Amino acid sequence: MHTHSLKQLSAMLQSKQVSATELATHYLNRIEASNLNAFTHVDRGLTLAQANAADQALAAGNATALTGIPIAHKDIFVTRDWRSTAGSRMLENYVSPFDATVVTLFKQAGMVTLGKLNCDEFAMGSGNENSYFGAVKNPWDTSAVPGGSSGGSAAAIAARLTPAATGTDTGGSIRQPAAFCGVTGIKPTYGSVSRYGMIAFASSLDQGGPMAQTAEDCSWLLNAMTGFDEKDSTSVQRDKEDFSRQLNQDIKGLRIGVPREFFGAGLASDVEQAVRTALAEYEKLGATLVDISLPKTELSIPVYYIIAPAEASSNLSRFDGVRYGHRAADYKDLNDMYRKTRTEGFGDEVKRRILTGAYVLSHGYYDAYYLQAQKIRRLIAQDFQAAFAQCDVIMGPVAPTVAWDLGDKSDDPVANYLADIFTLSTSLAGLPGMSIPCGFGQGEKNSKRPVGLQIIGNYFAEAKLLNVAHQYQQATDWHTKSPE
Repeated sequence: MHTHSLKQLSAMLQSKQVSATELATHYLNRIEASNLNAFTHVDRGLTLAQANAADQALAAGNATALTGIPIAHKDIFVTRDWRSTAGSRMLENYVSPFDATVVTLFKQAGMVTLGKLNCDEFAMGSGNENSYFGAVKNPWDTSAVPGGSSGGSAAAIAARLTPAATGTDTGGSIRQPAAFCGVTGIKPTYGSVSRYGMIAFASSLDQGGPMAQTAEDCSWLLNAMTGFDEKDSTSVQRDKEDFSRQLNQDIKGLRIGVPREFFGAGLASDVEQAVRTALAEYEKLGATLVDISLPKTELSIPVYYIIAPAEASSNLSRFDGVRYGHRAADYKDLNDMYRKTRTEGFGDEVKRRILTGAYVLSHGYYDAYYLQAQKIRRLIAQDFQAAFAQCDVIMGPVAPTVAWDLGDKSDDPVANYLADIFTLSTSLAGLPGMSIPCGFGQGEKNSKRPVGLQIIGNYFAEAKLLNVAHQYQQATDWHTKSPE
């Protein structure tokens, strides 16, 4: 059962070939037997109670297409019953009194929660090695990182521990782990998915999105999780749409922009070969490749690592040991409590970004750093609009290399940051982007590690992106591959 798509699982549930309880039990048993450290909290009783409710809805004829299908949530979305830790000691035992809007929407659709997925602490990282609960392992090669920060989500889908998962993307944290683990993931246009109940990292960049085996699966999930939310001031007020409506449309004549900046020095030859082969496949499907330029690509790293830490330093100031979360056991006064609580509660990468953010926002440096970064962010967005005058979608690699080995970059934060070179600009511009499997590269000891193809669209072009990805997945079988 764990090899089936959401469409296949839905048909099996509707036809009573399998019950929601049987399906949930099957996945819970797989999770229990796994050694990837992908989950931070699983509660069999809570899951089976939801599965029983789904079975009742199916029996009564009150089911949606997603009723009874299991899903797991990145541990950055708060949940009423499962712990919500954000991968941090600061929230190690925190249980939220409410559900995030995204969690609520999937509950309303009848999906069954399998548990919470491991992630980099407060979604800060590119390898999922920054979690207080330990690193997640890549199921293709357990000596490799799964990508971050949604590494638990990507690893769980690749290992078939869940058919669907939520992720969040601040600078590439859905697309990069999807690429490293050989699954499909999409970051929608900023504001499309509610951020209410999503533990904030960088508020002008954070965006939730779905991860699954296929583009069609992601379209089903996106249908459920998008929509205006009055509780989120950044939520965009738009009519609901069916993101699967364009699936199976012919892509003959599609103009694919290929940014020359994505294929320069630093791109590994095995990654380039897989991406070039995927582009050639699109040409066979009738698309045309267009040479384009995104000249500010290399500036996206310094811009992102000024803006994101600045927003993080503000968002994380709430974790002070007073209201909820970790509090130091021994302190002299209030200031000492703040200092010890935050020293004990935050990991090294979070502290690094808080300090960087406080610095660039400080008096005398705000204009020199933060304000200048915001100006360049606007220029990056303008570059994309100039490119979309020449093409319909943009394609290229997700990351410069395949997944690296666990521990390889843990002592070099800048090396981690450079791994996001191809995803940051899309996030800074607020555009939708996705990753689909397109081949394999070579890891250490000749291990096989997945490569992802990045597809970027203009604002609110998710339906087009999903069809473009779906057409490729109809012609190839990379998305059906799974680790042994």
